[in-house]
Amino acid sequence: MSIGAVPPRYRISIDRDQCMLCERCVESCPYGVFRSSDGRILIDSRRCTACHRCIAMCPRDAIDLKERPVDYRSHPLWTREIRESIYTQARSGKIILAGMGNALPYPVIFDRLVLDACQVTNPSIDPLREPMELRTYVGKKPSRLEIRKDEKGDVELLTKLSPNLMLETPIMIAHMSYGAISRNAQLSLARAAKEMGTYMGTGEGGLHHALYPYQDRMIVQVASGRFGVDIDYLERGAAIEIKIGQGAKPGLGGHLPGEKVDEDVSSTRMIPVGTDALSPFPHHDIYSIEDLKQLVRSLKEATEWKKPVFVKIAAVHNTAAIAAGIARSSADAVVIDGFRGGTGAAPKVARDHVGIPIEAAIASADAKLREQGIRNEVSLIASGGIRESADVAKAIILGADAVYIGTAALVALGCRVCGNCYRGLCPWGIATQREDLVSRLDPETGSKQAANLIQAWTHELSELMGAAGINSIESLRGNRDRLRGYMLDEGLMKVLDVKTVGA
Repeated sequence: MSIGAVPPRYRISIDRDQCMLCERCVESCPYGVFRSSDGRILIDSRRCTACHRCIAMCPRDAIDLKERPVDYRSHPLWTREIRESIYTQARSGKIILAGMGNALPYPVIFDRLVLDACQVTNPSIDPLREPMELRTYVGKKPSRLEIRKDEKGDVELLTKLSPNLMLETPIMIAHMSYGAISRNAQLSLARAAKEMGTYMGTGEGGLHHALYPYQDRMIVQVASGRFGVDIDYLERGAAIEIKIGQGAKPGLGGHLPGEKVDEDVSSTRMIPVGTDALSPFPHHDIYSIEDLKQLVRSLKEATEWKKPVFVKIAAVHNTAAIAAGIARSSADAVVIDGFRGGTGAAPKVARDHVGIPIEAAIASADAKLREQGIRNEVSLIASGGIRESADVAKAIILGADAVYIGTAALVALGCRVCGNCYRGLCPWGIATQREDLVSRLDPETGSKQAANLIQAWTHELSELMGAAGINSIESLRGNRDRLRGYMLDEGLMKVLDVKTVGA
């Protein structure tokens, strides 16, 4: 006997009294949930992904969505998700793909860290009436400056400074490739980065010519597949990032399903139309820190030593030791991506079960670099699960110089986090290459919304800094005295190097 149908994940219903048969739901849903027949709207709830496009487009608010209308017998071990994964793989014999970040209910460490505040003897600072310095420089910093004064008293700087990126806010937009997201989504984010004086990553999909006007705000990525990488690509970026790993799938390579590789993506990535873009798990020319150093220096040499080079790693148990090695490899920044980092497509088993939280990884890397006296040798960038301005502040206190935001930026464009990015049918025009869907996202509107988000978070960051009696990001970085742990175990508190509440 076959497995048979499983209970639907969602149930869509229409209030027939409210429905005016405008068929906007039919036009809006690329998954085929709705169809029109004999003057009625018919529904196939099993196709629903809870993207909310139909609800947003309905002029009469006639559509309702319920999650898990029919469920299995409850069981603490054999959950609905586990059973349905088994059913799916019993039918297909294939790896289950998933989008977005880790979906298991692990505790969020950020939510168990609280910011301390100043009051009487060490008063707070009002950001509306006093200057706050949020400008951030990402790259190597000298341990000391050597100067020389001439006979006229003029000062000459003798120390050679490494190239740095100057950010007006410590919030950057994470690497999301052309192919994983649409051209209009990339344009929206690039314009927002330029408006806010920050930077955006290209992802491992090359740089589409439509983004050339924003190249001075782009960080180009060199991943194991080297998609789209040539000297023109490297020279266009403001900085270069070598992607060793990512938080959603540590130890694995990138994956862009062939359904999303149209002619434009094919041309930009330099791969055949309709083929899966599968990056190798390792870089086949990197098997040691010495090999990594050679690639870092080769990229710098190719771009005349004018651009900072970052190295991105996934958060794993030995992140701190890896970061220390990277700091000695001539790299200018280490990007650490936690296990809640988003993705367009990853094996579900890797997304949900591999890696560690960004909070622990960034804190341990910062501690290791300080312990070895090389903290200024490299900047630290935190990524993976940054959801709000408080997370930004806490990540910086734990040792980051700046953060990347990915999923949050997509949510600002309209993403509903339905996790079906790999299917290429995104109804909001974000994670798709279908022109009829891509056109739903207006880059002008999208860029404004993304810029608004970064602006709002930057204002809130100023408020939090002011409450903590701090008026510069530099003073916030690594200042663990401004953080307290609540309901965290002793071992984790030691890793984070923060005191408990009340201490």
